[in-house]
Amino acid sequence: MDLGLGGRGYLVTGASRGLGFAAAQALVADGARVLVNARSAGAVDVAVAALGGAPTASGLAADLTDPDAAERLVAAALDRLGRVDGALLSVGGPEPGTVLDTAEDAWRDGVESVLLGPLRLVRALVPHLGEGAAIGFVLSTSARSPLPGLAVSNGLRPGLAMTAKQLADELAPRGIRVVGLLPGTFATELVVGREDASGDPARARSDAEAGIPLGRVGEPAEFGRVAAFLLSPAASYVTGTSVAVDGGRLRTP
Repeated sequence: MDLGLGGRGYLVTGASRGLGFAAAQALVADGARVLVNARSAGAVDVAVAALGGAPTASGLAADLTDPDAAERLVAAALDRLGRVDGALLSVGGPEPGTVLDTAEDAWRDGVESVLLGPLRLVRALVPHLGEGAAIGFVLSTSARSPLPGLAVSNGLRPGLAMTAKQLADELAPRGIRVVGLLPGTFATELVVGREDASGDPARARSDAEAGIPLGRVGEPAEFGRVAAFLLSPAASYVTGTSVAVDGGRLRTP
């Protein structure tokens, strides 16, 4: 299936590794060009090289919690890609903890990273998008059902999901689509590292798989392909919804 991504340009944040990088790989594999973003300049350089370098991929290190980052990223995307047909906004998870024990500063930091950073980027980007563009928010299954020990994520991800829904309504008259993605457990470097740190990686993997109807942890490429499809012209009638990519783990429809 041709997704129609050839020649199109996308900004992908949180793209130096994990699910963001997998999405960038899938976009590039189908003919798109990408500007990858992450906080570490070194990690961005490694990701760009892995994606084939210029003109297919370029990068810019920036922290979305920096109020100036959004304008710099959009300017770089316009300059290096020539055209911007959308963005995939992925940010790191906020600090874990319980509702009662999580410090107030952690909640404030979460608001800045999960909500305000992505929204600043969207506000800077939207004026440069035309009909057929798409914006994807990488959320979490916590947007629909709370995850143990992740109070800040449980509190903020649903709000961002609803904000994305309203944004889809606001941009629909311009032919711009907005979607959310709800990833479950994937074998990213971070997840594998946590399994190794547990002292019994096999048991940790088995415990995770026990709660997944498909019976296995996902491969990042499986997420990347879904993200590329949702951003592509092939998904031209999909907007205002969040798609779970979780092997069936969510117990909500």
